[in-house]
Amino acid sequence: MFRLQLSTDRRKVMSQAKPFVISKWQVMRAFELVKANAGAAGIDQQTLAEYEGNLQDNLYKLWNRLSSGSYFPPAVKAVAIPKKSGGERLLGIPTVNDRVAQMVVKLKFEPAVEPHFLADSYGYRPNKSALDAIGVTRERCWHDDWVLEFDIKGLFDNIPHDLLLKAVDKHTDCPWIRLYIRRWLTAPMQMPNGEQVSREKGTPQGGVISPLLANLFLHYVFDKWLQKYYPNTPWCRYADDGLVHCRSEREAKQMLTILEQRFKACGLELHPLKTKIVYCKDGSRKGRYENTAFDFLGYTFKPRLCKNRKRNSLFVNFTPAVSKVALKAMRLKIRKLRIRMRTELSIEQLAQWLNPIINGWIGYYGRYYRSALYAMCRHFNKTLVRWARRKFKALRWHKTRAAQFLEHIAEQCPNLFAHWRVGMTGAFA
Repeated sequence: MFRLQLSTDRRKVMSQAKPFVISKWQVMRAFELVKANAGAAGIDQQTLAEYEGNLQDNLYKLWNRLSSGSYFPPAVKAVAIPKKSGGERLLGIPTVNDRVAQMVVKLKFEPAVEPHFLADSYGYRPNKSALDAIGVTRERCWHDDWVLEFDIKGLFDNIPHDLLLKAVDKHTDCPWIRLYIRRWLTAPMQMPNGEQVSREKGTPQGGVISPLLANLFLHYVFDKWLQKYYPNTPWCRYADDGLVHCRSEREAKQMLTILEQRFKACGLELHPLKTKIVYCKDGSRKGRYENTAFDFLGYTFKPRLCKNRKRNSLFVNFTPAVSKVALKAMRLKIRKLRIRMRTELSIEQLAQWLNPIINGWIGYYGRYYRSALYAMCRHFNKTLVRWARRKFKALRWHKTRAAQFLEHIAEQCPNLFAHWRVGMTGAFA
């Protein structure tokens, strides 16, 4: 823990003078969590490593300002990142110091609101994951024929401050939590051209406290509201992506109209292109409709040929598998790593470097219908072929010879790469 460079008497005087009781341990714990999450520098260009280089001084100053009520957050840095669906979204990146301050408030505020959140809210919550949401959605699609898939347009940019603060005040009477959340909501955003833009709504996507605030807002706008007025309607939400399961097309259309009105009344809008009604077609559902597939959290739900292990027969099931968008992102990641250029590495060193990435993909996208990941495995293996041809350039290997070389290694060392270990060796040619 950082120490105060003050005499005992002066420490006592300062402690008595501070209006807010915030433990130095809370500030230190907040820094440890921020460090574990990594992240880019804010408008001051200070990195985590630089901040840690003078950690004791930085944390003391932050604690002192937070405890005295004199902490004012700096502007957040606007960074444009590409969307998977095309276009760009603006992230608001706080400074390292501000991320620590936000974490201090989150550590205090989250335990007060988390017990009130409902079971079918999965995004940004402890002990819940996107795979949990995929699993429960998979089962519900087997029971109900229709799904209303909805996406909230620009959620983080459009949350009305008055409604959000009303929810915050409902769950805490702690004055410093209320004070600092208000200040973060109105902190300006510094655009890439240096211009600072004031904000009258929204909470920056990229802030430590923002996901919790967004969840709290949607808890009242959607989760709790749907539970109260439509208690027999199953739903699932992960941040701004949600699903409502319906028994008929008519019910789904009615629910779409109702949700559009509800979100509009709360300052939000459903995304017109990402919101649709889907028929969960399978072998026993014979209806013909335009939309029979939807994407959710990197998975595509659609009719697929599956095997009944008990009867050893095939049937058509409405089930999830890795989406084309996710596969494209994986291929792009492999290209950006420029694996074929890393000829200074041995194949063992390549495996050590790349296996954590492949393990992550298999762990998430391989949970359901793993065979759909074959395309990623084959692309990766072809990248290894290009690496081998470049590494052994003097041998003038044709791609067929390089593929045979790697096939031999896969036979001799089936545990070398993560996808080989799970039986997804794939083709090399």
